[in-house]
Amino acid sequence: MSTAVEDRDSRRLAWCVAHVLRHAPDHIALDLLGRLDGPTRKYLCRDEWLPASAVTLLLRHGSEADRHFIARNPRVVGRPLPGLPGPARYARRRTPPGLAPVLRAELGRDPADGALTTAELIGLLRRHGVRRPRVALDVLRLPYVLDPGELAAEHARQALPPGAVEALLLAAELPEETVGALLATPAAERDGRSWHRPAVRAVRMGRLTHEELVARVAPARHTLLLGHLPPGPGLRWTLPEQAGMRTAVTRALTPLGDDPRLWSELLRHAPGFAGPLPELVAAVVAGSPPGPRSPAAGSAATSGTGPDGALARAVRHLAPTAAEPVAGGVERELALASLAVPMETVQEDIRWVRDCLDRGLLTGADVVRHKLPACWALDEDHWLGDVDHPDRHDRPGAVLAARAEADRLFALALGEDPQAWWRVARTLPDFAGTLPHLLLRVTDGDSVSTRP
Repeated sequence: MSTAVEDRDSRRLAWCVAHVLRHAPDHIALDLLGRLDGPTRKYLCRDEWLPASAVTLLLRHGSEADRHFIARNPRVVGRPLPGLPGPARYARRRTPPGLAPVLRAELGRDPADGALTTAELIGLLRRHGVRRPRVALDVLRLPYVLDPGELAAEHARQALPPGAVEALLLAAELPEETVGALLATPAAERDGRSWHRPAVRAVRMGRLTHEELVARVAPARHTLLLGHLPPGPGLRWTLPEQAGMRTAVTRALTPLGDDPRLWSELLRHAPGFAGPLPELVAAVVAGSPPGPRSPAAGSAATSGTGPDGALARAVRHLAPTAAEPVAGGVERELALASLAVPMETVQEDIRWVRDCLDRGLLTGADVVRHKLPACWALDEDHWLGDVDHPDRHDRPGAVLAARAEADRLFALALGEDPQAWWRVARTLPDFAGTLPHLLLRVTDGDSVSTRP
């Protein structure tokens, strides 16, 4: 029987591990998850800030107890778990009566006479999955036989519409290889209004992590656009998902460094490159031509992904930039100093930080670098205030800037060393200094953790 102190320590460690997992690559995250004891792992599965990629890894590699606690986490949305959207839920949908005559006319037979073949199912999905998945989900409610290999081959020959792919992700039990194949489309194909929905759905359904999505999505311009997907109506990234996607895309772009020539080459070749982003980055760094340009490169400007469109804006947001001078003078110095002196109440501290952000005296990156303690700097609720749902903050720019700066600090200090990441996670709950100070102490081999 655990004592109250042990229970409190497990809760605090789970809370800190959840924040560290936001910035860790998938293989590091798996290593961290494997080091947790039972009580800490239980509290981690119930943590409200558990990142989407960590949920996917826990569902894929975790135990039944992990799935049990995640299924009862009210903050985990969209995963294929009991009571949440998934194949079991969509299998209970009833095909609308008005759709049966339409399908009978298109098939030339009654769908009730036998299960749909793979070819028949793909033909119906092409007709009824152009934009939204609703009608395609009704089609998938019928009995069918689906060959994943044939489905992937047909998609490679002529891409299925986004609504059909989204419906397959929602309702069909597809292997991981087929999911990755469905997220690759020809580079010459123009992007419609719903091109991004299958990628967002794949992450939200727990099919892929953000890192796996970056490795699978093709063409490369789609990955860059997903890294900076503006908010809008319909299915889009939540704020934590957008931050996670930006982290994964930035990690894939790391070989470019801060060389403006390489970034210019990336933007020049991205519109017509047919492969995934890591292949494009490797070709640009090696100096080899990334391959023949497709017709999409010529029409990129008119389709909104050219140098004057969304693709150029996405690359500008993802590229490293020199630190801009922040106005404020003495007031800014006082604001930075105040981050190290907690006020009497949390609400007063939050009001002060929000006011400094609004006046331009502080940025999200400043908070991550200077706020004490480090665990509070990594949790936006402690300096932006709690909201009704962790997917939303009224200052998303500050959140994304803070996450990006934390990504940079973790990558620079810890690299690919699992033991260093674990030492940071163990030290974080009891550490009273700033995040850069913590990373420096841990990497110097002088951990200040009081944990055994």
